[in-house]
Amino acid sequence: MKVDYIIVGAGLAGLAMAQFCLNHQKTFVVIDNGFKTSSKVAGGMFNPVVLKRFTSIWEAQAQLELADSFYLEIEEMLNTLFYHKLPIYRKFATVEEQNNWFVACDNPITSPYLNENLLKDKFQHIHSEYYFGEVYNTGFLNVNAFVQTYQTYLEQKNLLLKETFIYNELTSGDEIVNYKHIQAKHIVFAEGFSMLNNKFFNYLPLDGTKGELLYVKIPDLKLQAIVKSNVFIIPVGNDIYKVGATYNWQDKTDALTIEAKKELIEGLEKLIDCEYEIIEHVAGVRPTVKDRRPLVGAHYQHKNVYVLNGLGTRGVLLAPYLADKLIQNIENNVPLDPNINVARYYKKLQLIK
Repeated sequence: MKVDYIIVGAGLAGLAMAQFCLNHQKTFVVIDNGFKTSSKVAGGMFNPVVLKRFTSIWEAQAQLELADSFYLEIEEMLNTLFYHKLPIYRKFATVEEQNNWFVACDNPITSPYLNENLLKDKFQHIHSEYYFGEVYNTGFLNVNAFVQTYQTYLEQKNLLLKETFIYNELTSGDEIVNYKHIQAKHIVFAEGFSMLNNKFFNYLPLDGTKGELLYVKIPDLKLQAIVKSNVFIIPVGNDIYKVGATYNWQDKTDALTIEAKKELIEGLEKLIDCEYEIIEHVAGVRPTVKDRRPLVGAHYQHKNVYVLNGLGTRGVLLAPYLADKLIQNIENNVPLDPNINVARYYKKLQLIK
């Protein structure tokens, strides 16, 4: 088999890369072992500001604009709905948080995304002594539905191999890479936290952050927005809500923990005053980087071997944005932004002079 790209990993990053290969009329095959990934347990919320400090995320507007066209195009292609525009309401816990909100509303960078008028008693069963702040250009991606639907599409097209990638069977030459029976011009590793097993990139500072969340049924809530407090609560339909998420920097497993479940329940009970039923408890490890910036670009020796990783908690917006940047770099020699270029580590690690 001869293709332009081998893509390793079929989570958000790998599937975004696959879509841009389609858009650029490039042939490809995706290899994925089918194990649980952070994509499958992600909250899926997207927004242009950091809801803790009310600061703008990097390249917010560009990411939002691309995400809109990207996910809507795929919804039409797959005849499925998984991209939902919903407002986010930040519940304030103190007067200080209110003041920080007003400061952000006066900041020209963040003001386009924030409603300067605070909202009182916006929701039934959710009350706030210090009111709520509304964030614009927000919503959530049903990540699990997106991943499963897109993987099914690739299977039907014979573009997805469900197997564990064996690194020792990859050879890289000047113009091509060979893997088993596949010959490709390029290979892109979009493996998330599994990158730590990848001999080509396992020296990079990927520092996985474990997250856990709950699916709960709350018949009386009737929420039509996302609310963020100590936890977030996202309506996903049929009176079911996602409640999350925890952050654990020590545990690098997918094991469910009593401690995280307790933390989420306490956060939920502080947020709502009605009955609920826990439907499911899930966990996964987010691929975060120590400097909080993604890892994108070519290997320092093998110029047709690439990494697309480190999306952290913002994978919904970063996946299409970074995949677009990477394929533009590969196909059109457009330089990568130094903020995301993996080459920033090669000199630090003394891998290049």
